[in-house]
Amino acid sequence: MTFTYTISELEELHAFACGVARLAGNFLREEQVRRRRASALRTKEKQNSVDLVTSSDVAVEKMIRQSIQSRYPDHAFIGEESYSASKERRFLLEDGPTWIVDPIDGTVNMIHMFPMAAISIGWCINSIPTIGVVYAPFLGGTLYSAIYHPRGGAWLSEFGPCGPMTSLPLISPPPPLPGSTKGCLYVGEWGKDRRDHPGSLLNKRAANFLNMAAELGGRDGKGGMVHGIRSLGSATMDLVYVASGQADVMFEAGGCWEWDVCAGIAILLQTGGIVVDANPPEGLSKDDPIPMVCIGSRRYLAVRGCSKDAEGRSPRQQQEALVREVWRKTERIQSRR
Repeated sequence: MTFTYTISELEELHAFACGVARLAGNFLREEQVRRRRASALRTKEKQNSVDLVTSSDVAVEKMIRQSIQSRYPDHAFIGEESYSASKERRFLLEDGPTWIVDPIDGTVNMIHMFPMAAISIGWCINSIPTIGVVYAPFLGGTLYSAIYHPRGGAWLSEFGPCGPMTSLPLISPPPPLPGSTKGCLYVGEWGKDRRDHPGSLLNKRAANFLNMAAELGGRDGKGGMVHGIRSLGSATMDLVYVASGQADVMFEAGGCWEWDVCAGIAILLQTGGIVVDANPPEGLSKDDPIPMVCIGSRRYLAVRGCSKDAEGRSPRQQQEALVREVWRKTERIQSRR
C-alpha cells in the first residue's frame, strides 16, 4: 500500500516537528544549567563505557513521544531509548507514517559539555525519510530542517530567546564536487565497538581513516589525501554538515541506527545529496546506477549535493564517481543488528 500526503500536510508535520524539537532543546539547556550547579549527570552504560544513556535522553524521548502521540495517535514511533530498552532487534520500519527519533545524538558529547549534540526527529512515509528536523541546542539554537518533496525545501534557522533570528535556504546553489577524494572534507566516527583484534570493526575504521588521510599512492594505492577528517561524535551532525555543504563525504558502517540517520537523510536528499551503502553492492558493475541505501542498513556513505562541473558532468555523475573512489579506498565492513 502506498501512502500519499499533500505538500500542505507535509508542511504541517514539518512545523510540528520543529516546534517539538525546540521544546526538547529548551529542556536540555535547562538540564545542563542544573547539571552545572549540581556538578553531576546521571548516566548508565548500555553496551560498554562509551555507549551511554542519561536521564536526559530518556526524559527527552518521553517528551517527544507524548507530543507525537497526542497530535498523531495513528502514527508509528521508533525511538532509540525505547528500542534499546527492549529485547526487540529486528528492523521495525513499515510503510505507514512513522516517526524515528534520537532524543540526543551525541550523548557522550553532552556529558563532556562538548556542543556537538542534537535532537533528531525524522518522519518516514512509504519507508522514505520525508521530514527531517535536527536541532543543536548548544550551538546557539541551530536548527536544520527539510521537507523531502519537489515542492519542499531545506532550511537553516537560528533561534534567539524571543523566537527565530534567521531562517534561510540551507544551500543554494551547491558548488561542484572536488574531482576526487583529494580536496574533500571527510567525516566519520570511531563508533562504540572498541574490540581490538585483526579484522575488528575498530581496526577497519582506523584503516579507513589512514587511507583517507594518506598521500596519493600511499597505503598500497588507497591513499586519498583528503583535505581533512572530522569526527564530531554525532552521526546526525555529520549528515547535516554534508547536507549543508560544510563537508563533502560522510562514511559510516556498522555503528549507526535508523534514528541516527533518518532526519539527516531527509535533509540531505532535499539538498540534492545521495546516501548509498558504505559497501559496494554485490554484482554492481561499473556502469550500473548506484541504488539508494535502505534506511535500516546500518552502513551509509553520504555525498553532498552539487552543481554541474566544468567538464559538464551532472551532479549524479560526480557523486557516483566519488562514491566509487571511496569504495576503492575503504575496507568492506559487515554490520548486524
